[in-house]
Amino acid sequence: MYKILANTFFLGKDIIYLTECHSTNEEAQDRLRLRTVAEGSIIITDNQTKGKGQRGNEWFSEKGKNLTFSLVLQPKFLTPSEQFLLNIVISLSLLDFLSEYIQDIRIKWPNDIVHITDGKLGGILIENSLSQSAIESSIIGIGLNINQRHFTVPNACSLAQLAGQDFDIWELLRSLIKHIEKRYIQIKKDDREKLRKEYLLNMFKFDEWSDFDDKEFFKGKIKGITEEGKLIIEKENGQFQHYAFKEVKFLFGN
Repeated sequence: MYKILANTFFLGKDIIYLTECHSTNEEAQDRLRLRTVAEGSIIITDNQTKGKGQRGNEWFSEKGKNLTFSLVLQPKFLTPSEQFLLNIVISLSLLDFLSEYIQDIRIKWPNDIVHITDGKLGGILIENSLSQSAIESSIIGIGLNINQRHFTVPNACSLAQLAGQDFDIWELLRSLIKHIEKRYIQIKKDDREKLRKEYLLNMFKFDEWSDFDDKEFFKGKIKGITEEGKLIIEKENGQFQHYAFKEVKFLFGN
């Protein structure tokens, strides 16, 4: 155990700090199975050796430089068909948080946070445990580039690079969890349509002609998302196509 966040109602009252682990999501899942964590628990590490990203990619993070943690939620008020609302809430929380320091941040569907010109700042990996009628538990994995200044992959950047200063990781965690709690309470209050509209307004390349690949290269415009979180793209021929998470790639800023 390490710290307890004093500025929240129920998130971050149990923080488990590990100097190193393979994946905070895996660690959180193991502890959830053993019932040693509850809603609001956070697993955070300085060094995630095998962090998981979308599409099965690994997430590489320089030791001690970034925010790499997992948050346990139990959103039993959501049905399995409403899973994407969690992506919306977490994405908007990250935008709220980062916008206190820098501008021009967007949500790149489905799970990335990007700067419009400098590339990827972070990513989200949400892993849900479902019953027939509800989301029983969610592990919210978040990786944010904070003080790292050198990257082995193209199109990556950090908060320190964009803001021109280094940051205290623990202070940023306090602020981010407060933003997540505020947004999480929003879906409990059923402000769902408002959240969806806000998500669309902050989507990377929304309503702009862009290059995509769905096993064929094409130009299209992102027009929205379905209730289940599928991406709606209008193609040049006027056809509207719906894509699930791994069915289409952006060809800009990957």
